Amino acid sequence: MDLRGYLTTIRTRWSLIALCAAVTIALAALLTWNSTPQYSSSTRLFVSTSGASDDSQAAQGGQFSLQRVKSYADLVSGEKIASRVVDRLGLDESPRDLAGQISASSKLDTVILTINVTDPSPQRAQRLAQAVSEEFVDYVAELETPPGKDEATIKATIVDAATVPGSPVSPQPVRNIALALILGLLIGMGVAVLRESLDNSVKSIEDLSDLTDAPLLGSITYDGDAVDEPLITSLSSYAPRVEGFRILRTNLQFIDPDQHHKVFTVTSSLPGEGKSTTVTNLAIALAESGERVILVEGDMRRPRVSEYLNLEPGVGLTTVLVGRIALQDAIQETSIDGLHVLASGQVPPNPAELIKSNAMTDILKDLRERYDIVLIDATPLLPVTDAALIASQSDGAIVVVRYGSTTVEQVRGAIDRLESVGARPLGIVMNRTPKPAKGSGGYGYGYGYGYAPDPHASNPTSTSK
Repeated sequence: MDLRGYLTTIRTRWSLIALCAAVTIALAALLTWNSTPQYSSSTRLFVSTSGASDDSQAAQGGQFSLQRVKSYADLVSGEKIASRVVDRLGLDESPRDLAGQISASSKLDTVILTINVTDPSPQRAQRLAQAVSEEFVDYVAELETPPGKDEATIKATIVDAATVPGSPVSPQPVRNIALALILGLLIGMGVAVLRESLDNSVKSIEDLSDLTDAPLLGSITYDGDAVDEPLITSLSSYAPRVEGFRILRTNLQFIDPDQHHKVFTVTSSLPGEGKSTTVTNLAIALAESGERVILVEGDMRRPRVSEYLNLEPGVGLTTVLVGRIALQDAIQETSIDGLHVLASGQVPPNPAELIKSNAMTDILKDLRERYDIVLIDATPLLPVTDAALIASQSDGAIVVVRYGSTTVEQVRGAIDRLESVGARPLGIVMNRTPKPAKGSGGYGYGYGYGYAPDPHASNPTSTSK
């Protein structure tokens, strides 16, 4: 994955990244809110030698003090000093616990020792810090007094007494939230890249090139209103989804151009990829261009076409197949000129048996002679064999693939199912493709940019004065 791939992943999976960042920030805020505030009080000690009679001895004493300060920083936070403070103040706390609240540090090449004590109470922090510094001064005097001598060679002097802190040193909400934001974004981008690497769904024509030689006939742009308004008749004639079906209609003309009466099966790999809405809108687009079209509701298991077009579903294909009604009497007209529909009829117990019957062959032959184009809404290919059987009796199959949902393996299985019965894959329709970014290219033969007239443009017939 190159830089452009990473940027594309971030743009397409921004919601996942934002979710990870939000969760991380929420956890950080929760931990910060539940954390007990800690106050820090500090004192500073000056470490020096005594008894220097000249400059040379003073210089040596200074070097000696520098060496001692490094050791003193470790001694301050030890249990020895903590034990002395516990005895001095009569604390219930153990020396080990108190030692964990004490820290000491010294700046490089200085003899200044800084002692810090943290505690939930600011007053107690000040009292502990002062007691630690005083006990340490006494402890240094004991350590640095040679045997038989009354004066220590090195002494520690308190130069800054402990004060009561005014604000806590932890937690720090701003810092915690900022770090959580950075961490959440990094985690989110990592998860997004991982998901993108493991994602084997179809998203481009390159994903299809190794699966079939059938071309990409068109791409239908995702429309959030399609659930409530599935048909293009309710949309503006310049809507991207409408343009997508016009492009698909145009590309169908190049399939078997010398044949004047065509029968196409429209199917998909699995349910939910939009085959029924695709074939219905394609039939509408073909009829609007002047073709005589009949739409056959060949999905006798879960029919949807008659529902979309507000037709009677009880009489149709199954009724004709079992000989209860003549084909001409089962065909229904629609509000669209040139578009007729043969609904599914009652759901039979054995759809596959009806489809491979001689009666089905005769129906398709009759419809081919009557209409310019016959479109069959078939079942998905992978769950059942109905669609493959219908496709073998037609000129071929148009397979609807849902962008970012249908996997490569599912498309491969669908193509194999068609080829196993001698059916011909005519082309692929990519459904619910995202709107392209400005200046980017589209997929296949059209991506649904839309090119409506500018409503703010001036009237070309008007003249200026």
